Amino acid sequence: MNPADLWEKVFSFQDYGELLQLLWPALLAGAVLAVVGGVIGVVVMARDMGFAVHGISELSFAGAAAALLLGFDVVTGSVIGSILAALVLGLLGAGARERNAITGVLMPFGLGLGILFLSLYEGRSANKFGLLTGQIVAVDKAQVVTMVIGAAVVLIGLAIIWRPLMFASTDPWVAAARGVPVRGLSVAFVILLGISVAMAIQVVGALLVLSLLITPAAAALQLTARPGKAVLLSVCFALISVVGGILLALAGSLPVSPYVTTISFAIWLIARGVAKRRAKAGIPG
Repeated sequence: MNPADLWEKVFSFQDYGELLQLLWPALLAGAVLAVVGGVIGVVVMARDMGFAVHGISELSFAGAAAALLLGFDVVTGSVIGSILAALVLGLLGAGARERNAITGVLMPFGLGLGILFLSLYEGRSANKFGLLTGQIVAVDKAQVVTMVIGAAVVLIGLAIIWRPLMFASTDPWVAAARGVPVRGLSVAFVILLGISVAMAIQVVGALLVLSLLITPAAAALQLTARPGKAVLLSVCFALISVVGGILLALAGSLPVSPYVTTISFAIWLIARGVAKRRAKAGIPG
């Protein structure tokens, strides 16, 4: 493939206006998911659960693949898989070391199940590929409503448990000594995280879910240690990554995930550079 053909495959703005009018549900769904990912990502980083996100995504992928094979709603299957993984982590993985060990067991199991189900599926190959790399441009109005409901559940749930959850995330031993239900909060949070992962898979797929739920928050925490400010920055970075990625994906023939992950990674690199310059200059975050 010559460079001109490669450029046309990645960026081709022919009929861009018509595509933009047709695919506004994808932009709305992406913005909703970016807000959820930006908020929950800060808590994930505070609780050192980045690895757990990947483990949940693998079982979410297995649930979605099973739903595809059996002919029912893929999003429902993804949510079921995510919540099952989240419950296992929440009930069995109290400490970071124990949780990481359980995640390491869940990841290959979920990935293996997902590959098995996709191997048995005889439908369109694009459906298989979409579970791994995202298929946000295929979102319709009904799916947008489902995502908005899921996002509302996650955000309302986080708002209810935010203060004790952040206390338990910062110092679990002191929180437990003061009567904070650390184990109950952990289970509640991982269930909310599981729902978020299931929704994020619609954008970036099972393989690259960390770019939506981890990278924006990691970039924000390079710039500030204040939870409120970090959430705001994380949401802004996630919105830029997801909405910008979708807008670029409409101009090419590639899945949306490479665009989202590239923008997200670029933001993280810039934030890291700014943080280093601030540290040299002695400027607090």
